[in-house]
Amino acid sequence: MLLLMLLALLWGGSPAQDLGFSLQVQRVVMVQEGLCVRVPCTLSYPERGWMEDTPALGYWFLAGTDSSVGRPVATNDQNRAVRTVPQDRFQLVGDPQKWSCSLLIKEAQMEDSAPYFFRVERGRHVQYNFVKNPFYLQVTVLTLTPRPQDHGTHLTCRVDFSRKGVSTERTVRLNVAYAPKDLVISVSRANTSALEPPAHSPHLEAEKGQFLRLHCAADSQPPATLSWALEDRVLLRSHPQGSGTLELVLPGLKPGDSGCYTCRAENRLGSQSRTLDLSVQYAPENLRVMTLHANRTVLENLRNGTSLPVLEGQSLRLLCVTHSNPPARLSWVLGGQTLSPFQPADPGILELPQIQMEHEGDLTCQAQNTLGSQHVSLHLSVVYPPRLLSPSCSWEGEGLHCSCSSRAQPAPTLRWRLGEGLLEGNHSNASWTITSSSAGPWANSSLSLSGPLGSGLRLSCEARNAHGKQSAALLLLPDKGLISKAFADGTFLGIGIMTLLFLCLLLVMKTLKKKQTQAGTPPRPRATRRSTILDYINVFPNPRPLAQNRKATPSSPSQAPPPGAHSLEFKKNQKELHVVAHTCPRPKSFSQASESENNQEELHYATLHFSGLRPWEPKDTYSEYADIKFH
Repeated sequence: MLLLMLLALLWGGSPAQDLGFSLQVQRVVMVQEGLCVRVPCTLSYPERGWMEDTPALGYWFLAGTDSSVGRPVATNDQNRAVRTVPQDRFQLVGDPQKWSCSLLIKEAQMEDSAPYFFRVERGRHVQYNFVKNPFYLQVTVLTLTPRPQDHGTHLTCRVDFSRKGVSTERTVRLNVAYAPKDLVISVSRANTSALEPPAHSPHLEAEKGQFLRLHCAADSQPPATLSWALEDRVLLRSHPQGSGTLELVLPGLKPGDSGCYTCRAENRLGSQSRTLDLSVQYAPENLRVMTLHANRTVLENLRNGTSLPVLEGQSLRLLCVTHSNPPARLSWVLGGQTLSPFQPADPGILELPQIQMEHEGDLTCQAQNTLGSQHVSLHLSVVYPPRLLSPSCSWEGEGLHCSCSSRAQPAPTLRWRLGEGLLEGNHSNASWTITSSSAGPWANSSLSLSGPLGSGLRLSCEARNAHGKQSAALLLLPDKGLISKAFADGTFLGIGIMTLLFLCLLLVMKTLKKKQTQAGTPPRPRATRRSTILDYINVFPNPRPLAQNRKATPSSPSQAPPPGAHSLEFKKNQKELHVVAHTCPRPKSFSQASESENNQEELHYATLHFSGLRPWEPKDTYSEYADIKFH
């Protein structure tokens, strides 16, 4: 339609003068819908090929119509049908024979808006389309678009026929109805403070415990029903004939009040809504520390100040969680030193793959954000089973004195097994005396035996706590009497052994003397003291396996043995019988005797090893034997 209008304007301009044909008409004709309009038009054409009484025919066509076959919208040719309905809406009121082509349009309709051109026919030579001189008909509508503020006002329509002096009018009261619009959310942070203007951002931050009032207002006709909802839950709804406002009061904000609040206004013509994202901020709270399984299964919740025992060598996995907004930064501190998180993306998880003694101490998980902090402290207690240290026995006068020390966490208890009996604590009688003491993780006990010792004597020390036990046999006497008697009954065995030793010593001494003679070195004097073979038997047991990565000696002063503990060390993985004997004296001549008075012969030792001997198997199932020494 707009294209046709532009074409009409292009076709317009100065009157066409093509071979004597011309037409004058208004380029754009405007008429309101339903009204009538007269379009003045004049034309001229050559005066040839027709007589005075020759009729002149005129036609108005819609632009683009083929005038030879198409129907005109108006004509004075009774033999041509027109296209308008009804047929008399477009009328050619001018007489082309009198140089007039005026057109009358009645009851104009919107679809009549278009360009139109005129055609004239008179005689054989005057047959011409004035396509270059069209006019454009623009049908308009008299409309009034009421605004919300026009509600309740009066509207008057007046029509004047000035030429006839006639006019008429009609007045109505407007009742403008419209859907909710201009919905606004305002905020007040105190019970008496004024409402804050709505922010450009739909986000609102407030602290825990703060008072908050949310105000919602909307413009609508009829009045809309307002409602407040948190997520999908409706919290408050207004009366259908309310004032168009609704307030939601939150007197003491809680973390659970965070979320998306929606105010919705609705009437029969539509609805409108607006949302506000409320974030309640608060310092860390409900901080908890939990032990975790490998699959993150929670094993135990640990309270602040809890003492957490962990077996040395085992792994420990802890989870620290808290509630806060904004999210808190979590950190672990052990003994004043900040630990690096096992998983940087999840600093709340602390994993110690192998607990060592240096891990013992206060372990703290701290949560902190801009509003505050909270922490939970635990005491990490490293526990381990008993470890016997330096068990030994010695003869003191007419009695036997044995000492036993052990270290463990918790501290172990020590007891002695003498034969089939158990001795512990601090007790004494005519035959034995037990003295026990403890300091920190250490426990010490000493046993003094007096009087004759029976045959088949077995003595062992045993240490135990909640995580295990260990025992070691300290002294073993033969089944056939005391130590002296055992030596006497083994005379023949001793003679054989000493003979073998004597032959070995002679061979060694002869070789040495030969070397000394060749070197010109005088022989050293012989030993004058007599040798003893058996003073007492001392049995050193292998320690039982302890926790992984356990050190043989304490690594700190706090781990050193207490006073009274002995310092002899274990000898491991040795299963050889060592017999050490002194050189036996030979018979001496007078000259040799006089020589010995001035010079002592060099003293040599010979050692005989019996490798692969099987250890004696005691009845005590807890005892192991690794090294037997004869002094």
